[in-house]
Amino acid sequence: MKILILGGGPGGLYSAILLKKANPAHDIHIVERNPAGATYGWGVVFSDRTINTFREADFPSYERITKEFVTWTAIDIHYKGEIIRADGHDFAGMSRRRLLQILQDRCRELGIQMTFEHEAILPPQPTNPPTNQPTSPETLLNTISTVRTYTPGVTPFPVQPADYDLIIAADGVNSAVRKQFTDVFQPTLTLGQTKYIWFGTDRLLDAFTFLFKENEHGLFQVHAYPFDGTTSTFIVECAEDVWRRAGLDKATEADSIAYCQNLFSDFLGKARLLSNRSLWVNFVHVVCKKWRHTIEGTPLVLLGDAAHTAHFSIGSGTKLAMDAAIALAQALETAPNVNTALRVYESERRPRAESLQAAALVSQRYFETLKRYTNLAPQPFAFQLLTRSGRIHYDNLRTRDPQYVETVDRTFAGNSAGNSAAPPPLHTPFPLRGVMFPNRLASRNPASGAGLLLTPPVAVSPEGRITPDDPCLYDEIHLATWITFVDAAHARGQKTGILLNHAGRRGAVHPARAGIDRPIRDPWPLLAPSPLPYHRHSPTPRAMTPDDLAAVCESFVRAARLAHQAGFDLLQLHMAHGYLLASFLSPLTNHRPDEYGGTLENRLRYPLQILTAVRAVWDKPLAIALNVDDWAKGGLILEDSLEIARAFHPHLDLLQPLAGQTVPDDDSLYASGYLTPHAERLRHATCLPILLGGHLTTSGEVNTILAGGRADLCVMST
Repeated sequence: MKILILGGGPGGLYSAILLKKANPAHDIHIVERNPAGATYGWGVVFSDRTINTFREADFPSYERITKEFVTWTAIDIHYKGEIIRADGHDFAGMSRRRLLQILQDRCRELGIQMTFEHEAILPPQPTNPPTNQPTSPETLLNTISTVRTYTPGVTPFPVQPADYDLIIAADGVNSAVRKQFTDVFQPTLTLGQTKYIWFGTDRLLDAFTFLFKENEHGLFQVHAYPFDGTTSTFIVECAEDVWRRAGLDKATEADSIAYCQNLFSDFLGKARLLSNRSLWVNFVHVVCKKWRHTIEGTPLVLLGDAAHTAHFSIGSGTKLAMDAAIALAQALETAPNVNTALRVYESERRPRAESLQAAALVSQRYFETLKRYTNLAPQPFAFQLLTRSGRIHYDNLRTRDPQYVETVDRTFAGNSAGNSAAPPPLHTPFPLRGVMFPNRLASRNPASGAGLLLTPPVAVSPEGRITPDDPCLYDEIHLATWITFVDAAHARGQKTGILLNHAGRRGAVHPARAGIDRPIRDPWPLLAPSPLPYHRHSPTPRAMTPDDLAAVCESFVRAARLAHQAGFDLLQLHMAHGYLLASFLSPLTNHRPDEYGGTLENRLRYPLQILTAVRAVWDKPLAIALNVDDWAKGGLILEDSLEIARAFHPHLDLLQPLAGQTVPDDDSLYASGYLTPHAERLRHATCLPILLGGHLTTSGEVNTILAGGRADLCVMST
């Protein structure tokens, strides 16, 4: 085949090497707009797994690359005057310029033609620019004109697609090919919320280093790592408002170096920051709906940053691009024709790229919102940073560095100075309003060993039941049963929590085993904020009158008093999943014209009255289960829930985030740990302890959540 590769970065060069190696008869030509020795980065980092794939793909280049490697195993986190080290991570770094030289030399050995300081010009194609894209800073990047301009000194390289059997566009994050065929590839380019600048430094590091420094302008962070025997990469990042307050929006390259040199002088000492066209930029997150196109009958495919990017805090574009080159070469070697090969390549590579992008996006968002977490002490702050993306967790950290995790355990247990072994976070006692829970696990299963044994929803009145079989607590008849429940749990060393509920419009249904929300034949009268049935087969509830509001409030207070008599250690009010109190909070279910409807301030008024009344008769830990997202258009979102939580805060000891079920046709997002980001946000915004569930299935998941300050108690699925 005759193959044209646009872009002489690592992805383009490595693609050429692997394709030529697979079939020496291929005629391969690389066209690159920059000079052969030019690169505008510093070092690149690889993981052990990536190194192994290089060895299998092309041993000669692998051998030369690994001879240049600087290797290290530690991550250092400098925060609030402490240095926390986690070992066992196996990194390898090298100079980006040296990597390009090695790959260029290998191309020359294989007879691959390379043309530098030329810019490929594809013939203009009829296009139909998308018309449904909103006008915003992010999407404006997608509608760049196809009219090309040329940098002085760069020679145009006209391309006749019919002269080639395959064109590979590996021309980077600012891909000219992707811009020219926006309507085909349908890219979404999203600007990151922070500014960063890519320096080098002559301070030699022995660890992947995170620095955090706050001055009068705000918080700055550094991502730094070694890449050869004399130099390290030093990336400085900050929020855009911090960047502007510091005057860096008007700074020259020299001004930026001087500012950062002074800011991090305690760490740098006599070492210097080095610049190589170092400019403040925003990271660009690239996602393309399509990676393939045909120009005048010739297949064209995007590769590397042209097709997708991953934030520098988790994985380099170099790794993604070279992995993609391996996948493309394998597909072309085994498929019966080029078009089939490109389909195989995209179907095989896209899920892996999207998985890494998803983890990188979580990491990116963490650094963009870092200010939220600066209330944490150094040890949980460091642990949260290490586990931010979900790719590293408590169990594999224990395998990598047992001593570090032992320090985490001792700190979590409040025994950082002791010599005795501390339990993992899950097995650490939790004090709350005078009650000591023996561990951090909550469950409805008495045999689980959970420190907190929770009841299912308990109806506060006959009309507040979900099903005819619901447990209840609205008179003395039910009290004896709950006393037995509490006494049995206390005998096992467990604390107990009761979840009080009024079903509202979701009442009078069969148990779930007979079908979800399936109405019974003779329903009892239902109450709700507004006369809206839950679904089309449900009975229509009565809109609550002032007398109804008073009666339901009294039923919650009566149930709370009875729960106190029964000896429960914790009481929780259900304000989620579309039940009565949740129905007042959501605009989807509350259409009242009075002081209990309309604005969020009004909608939370009645649930707050219930909470206040219960608090007056309950002196033990008091919690609520709160919907943090209705998962439905026009419903509650996290920002609303933060406002609700702040209003309830003075009366609360514990908060449990839940989501969905406000309406039956919501956009459910159930997955392992799906509530964890909400819990983390609520905990740091309100400083309330958090009870967290969300399909948590392993002790490792729970320990990761607890040690990182994301929650305080956890419900594990069984």
